[in-house]
Amino acid sequence: MRTGGASSKGKRAVRSNRERSGGMRSMAAGGPLRLVHLDMKGAAPRARYLAEVLPLLRALGATGLLLEYEDTFPYAGPLGPLRAPHAYSPGEVRALLSQAKALGLEVVPLVQTFGHMEFVLKHKEFAHLREVKAFPNALNPHKEESRALVKAMIDQVMALHEDIKWFHIGCDEVYYLGEGEESKQWLQQEDNTPEKLCLSHIKAVASCVASSYPTVTPIVWDDMLRGISEETLAESGVPQLVQPMIWDYAADLDVEGKVHLVEKYRRCGFSKVWFASAFKGATGVNQSLILIGHHLKNHLQWLRVASKSPVDVLEGITLTGWQRYDHFSVLCELLPVAIPCLAVCLQTLKNGGYSEKVKENVEELLGMSNLEIDTFMSTSLGTFPGSNILMLVTEISFYLKSSVDELLERNRYVTGWFSPYHRKRKIIHPIIMHHFQPDAVSLLSKWNGVVRDLQAAMEEVFHKCTVEEWMEENVYPSLQKLQQVVDDLDEAIKAQN
Repeated sequence: MRTGGASSKGKRAVRSNRERSGGMRSMAAGGPLRLVHLDMKGAAPRARYLAEVLPLLRALGATGLLLEYEDTFPYAGPLGPLRAPHAYSPGEVRALLSQAKALGLEVVPLVQTFGHMEFVLKHKEFAHLREVKAFPNALNPHKEESRALVKAMIDQVMALHEDIKWFHIGCDEVYYLGEGEESKQWLQQEDNTPEKLCLSHIKAVASCVASSYPTVTPIVWDDMLRGISEETLAESGVPQLVQPMIWDYAADLDVEGKVHLVEKYRRCGFSKVWFASAFKGATGVNQSLILIGHHLKNHLQWLRVASKSPVDVLEGITLTGWQRYDHFSVLCELLPVAIPCLAVCLQTLKNGGYSEKVKENVEELLGMSNLEIDTFMSTSLGTFPGSNILMLVTEISFYLKSSVDELLERNRYVTGWFSPYHRKRKIIHPIIMHHFQPDAVSLLSKWNGVVRDLQAAMEEVFHKCTVEEWMEENVYPSLQKLQQVVDDLDEAIKAQN
């Protein structure tokens, strides 16, 4: 789910308002569900922040949530090792679900049950259940213990999620499937293929959900199904058990190709399908700011797919907001940074297109005077929860590294008279230091102030581990370089004296 569909960031202008709106009403108000995906595998917001955000999501047009807890779910008993130190408590989960219900938001929990199981298989207690011994991403589909693990995870999540209609069992990007020793032996048998191996595990998990929770419909990401023949899909029995969620995050996604895919899934026997777009976490593994225009184009393309698909086939669309590409990768855009983009995308789906009126609605709901669609720059503070984080992250992303590089690499007094050679030997020309010492000290003071403000703002929304990670990735490399130069300057001056 993390790596595909973000291929084109094209510069083409978004279509005229008339084109944008025409014939795209099939996902508008009253139609299929609009789920906002909250990816908790990194930068999981504090419960109190989510409580502030949920009413805004409802006001913007969300009708449900796709909750991907990963290691933030309060797993207990033998599953206790899966629970991160900053995991939500059972009480916090219940409060979130109660608030969602009061707001009329449909909740769909997501538990990975095949691929992207790093948060489980990294632990020594479960490492023996890996498909390939060295890689913690995929579950071995042959072991009875694997199915028991999946069932235990589903049961614990279901115990806190009463009266739900759908349960997402993941199953995307099952890399290295078929390369484990047991799989190699299985594949040597006549008529066995990697596709059938994949389908048999999906069927086993979906059947487990169906037998234990007969009123709940499993959902799967569709990427492992796309290349499988209609005959193999139809014969597997999977279409009668699950609903596929077709995902593509590209600004120029192939509309006709998606329409054909929907038709193929219908012919195979799937009763309904879901679409999945993206409002963040799909344009770069370490992206910190969002180009709203890219994601807007993605949603306009999905509206076109919806308008060309049978009216009764679409169950809903999930606006994905990936926080990491996988369990071990760095953080991408933080949720507060992405709220203006999410707002534009939700309003676009709700209104069946994008227009000046939609832009005005978003600006009013977010308290922003000027929403930038086609640049990364955010010039308006806003009144939505976490808007101060957006402003400070924007300032740091645009100016911290560039201002430090300007001083250290392009200031002739630094490069000419305070090079690494000079710094190591504490050599400084007394006249020259007056040309850049005030600038260096002033720049350091300025950025230390901005970083203090951001740290305080982030600690209101995120746990300490998230604040530390974001700072280490995005702030400290430049800030520490600047601090070191100022320290070296002080040392050189002392040595001169």
